[in-house]
Amino acid sequence: MEFNTLITERYSCKQYSPEQISEEQLTAVLEAGRAAPTAKNLQEQHVYVVQSQANLAKIDELTPCRFGAPTVLVVAYDKNNVFTYPGGKRDSGIEDATIVATHMLLAAKNAGVDSCWLNRFDPDRATELLGLPENEEVLMLMDLGFAAVGAKPLPNHSSRKPLSETVTRC
Repeated sequence: MEFNTLITERYSCKQYSPEQISEEQLTAVLEAGRAAPTAKNLQEQHVYVVQSQANLAKIDELTPCRFGAPTVLVVAYDKNNVFTYPGGKRDSGIEDATIVATHMLLAAKNAGVDSCWLNRFDPDRATELLGLPENEEVLMLMDLGFAAVGAKPLPNHSSRKPLSETVTRC
């Protein structure tokens, strides 16, 4: 798919069919995350693929914003393997995991898979419920699947501020 078409047509799907994505589609999404750049190439991300009914039920406990996708990716990063920026106020964990997640969202669309970034949950509770290592911070959950019949973008999906309101040349 042409890149500009991909980034304008991709939307946060909020209603999924029960059909599972193929292993090839899942691998394409995961490979896109693996290809994402990270600070100092630390690759501190860890992606958990959740497809079992038991673990999907745990995700349902975490958030009211899972929309029935048959696959959920849990994107986390190793808090002990991040680049700390000069001044010591920030590190690369959140931004690197965000780049990984964004690559995967776009790759999903390119592979014919719908997705939604889920962030209405307690990351500590996610770590606890899913039994993840304590050194990992969960950044986001990602629904992956195929849109249900009739699913469509929210009405404001295409609404964008003009560049003059979001960009300043210095």
